[in-house]
Amino acid sequence: MLRIGHGYDVHQLVEGRRCIIGGVDIPHDRGLLGHSDADVLAHALADAILGACRGGDIGKLFPDTDPAYKGADSLKLLAAVMAYAREQGYEFVDADCTIACQEPKISPYRDAMRENLATALGVPVENVGVKATTTERLGWEGEGKGIGAWSVCLLEER
Repeated sequence: MLRIGHGYDVHQLVEGRRCIIGGVDIPHDRGLLGHSDADVLAHALADAILGACRGGDIGKLFPDTDPAYKGADSLKLLAAVMAYAREQGYEFVDADCTIACQEPKISPYRDAMRENLATALGVPVENVGVKATTTERLGWEGEGKGIGAWSVCLLEER
């Protein structure tokens, strides 16, 4: 049986934080605010995986009230989510992800993001898609207030 999952995450851009997206530390004047490293892309993909295996959301496994996850590496959290899905009897098939932001530019880092995500999941890089879009300066992403990410994934029950 195949299962599809959808994930969405958003983090505010603020001064004094690193801008980590897809495990890539992108040079930028602001970074993403969150309890962990606030990797919006890894969080969206983790939620998609959890949705497909009916495991809730990333906050259920890694609550932002738990000091153990303060500053956590979101790629490690993503790997733990995939391990959880495998324990539930599912294997990763494919994912497609979209990042929405006016800046920073994502295209120079896209391939590294795909590799980082694939490595965390233990799958070939060909099975992870990453793309980006601006919102033509509309909405909070377009105004540079934050970054959003969406992900869909397909899992197969073993």
